[in-house]
Amino acid sequence: MGSQTPLYACHVEAGARIVNFGGWDMPLHYGSQLEEHHAVRKHAGVFDVSHMTVVDLSGAGATEFLRRLLANDVARLKQQGKALYSCMLNTAGGVIDDLITYYLGPDRYRLIVNAATREKDLAWIDEQSGSYALEVAERPELAMIAVQGPQARSLVAPLIDAQCRDAALALQPFYALEAGDLFIARTGYTGEDGWEIVLPAAQAPMFWRQCLDTGIQPCGLGARDTLRLEAGMNLYGADMDETVSPLEAGLGWTIAWEPKDRDFIGRGPLTEMRSNPGKRKFVGLLLEGKGVLRNHQRVVVEGKDDGEITSGGFSPTLERSIAMARIPAGDYETAQVEVRNRLLDVRVVAMPFVRNGKIRIDL
Repeated sequence: MGSQTPLYACHVEAGARIVNFGGWDMPLHYGSQLEEHHAVRKHAGVFDVSHMTVVDLSGAGATEFLRRLLANDVARLKQQGKALYSCMLNTAGGVIDDLITYYLGPDRYRLIVNAATREKDLAWIDEQSGSYALEVAERPELAMIAVQGPQARSLVAPLIDAQCRDAALALQPFYALEAGDLFIARTGYTGEDGWEIVLPAAQAPMFWRQCLDTGIQPCGLGARDTLRLEAGMNLYGADMDETVSPLEAGLGWTIAWEPKDRDFIGRGPLTEMRSNPGKRKFVGLLLEGKGVLRNHQRVVVEGKDDGEITSGGFSPTLERSIAMARIPAGDYETAQVEVRNRLLDVRVVAMPFVRNGKIRIDL
């Protein structure tokens, strides 16, 4: 038995199929992964993401520390509640984790890091923060619930205190609001609109049940994965890890190169790779015929080295198999994937495949 979130009993009560995920007992689905996927694309779904780790940083050295720790630059965060997506790198430029940082006010930040990387993330932060004047506080007493879909915010709004409701509804994407006991962020991992809400663990079961009472579909890890794949969103440990740089994981846009004198960890190796025309590219693949693309399948490009699928599966929205892959540099639109000793034709496409309920590629 793994660790359990404050919502574990709610999942059992709802008949979820429970699986181990990074040491946590989490719901895979509640009967139909396909229905859960479509609910988020067309209506609203709610996810338990309480296995994620909340870390608060504060103190006079917090900003300076995060500017060193992260490849993106928290100095860009000028407005209270603004969020920043970034990679935390090792000295070789590999990705230790990808995370979101929220600016809570002068010298106050909140980080949301991945569950599977919790221990190494906290150890790395502790190792790097020694010379800075700051306090690092993990917040295990908090839970996290994500409501996603085109109707998610309007359905959940009545559950928020009336004094904060209008401000929550007025949040722009990638902004957050401290609303009493709730921390409400207009972020997500599905390619749809919605909120991720951090709240005291003791309040989480009631809030979850209230979401279900409004008609929001409970969703598990299965739908979360197909949704993020369609949206072209990386999964740590699959699409990147400590051996892969953001430049080869489609995350070059998260690196703040200016100002040039900001010496973030991993900058030197990334600078060298940036100018390398032979670095691998990160792309979407669309299977042209029948079959299913899976993680680690070989991508064959004529006249070049092989590539590899990093995340693959069936897209419920496209009704086709899709994948994310790291492939050789070059300008080409087709390739082949080895599936059960057969080479199947795929088209190389730009991601996302689906965003905000709309198909973004030509089928």
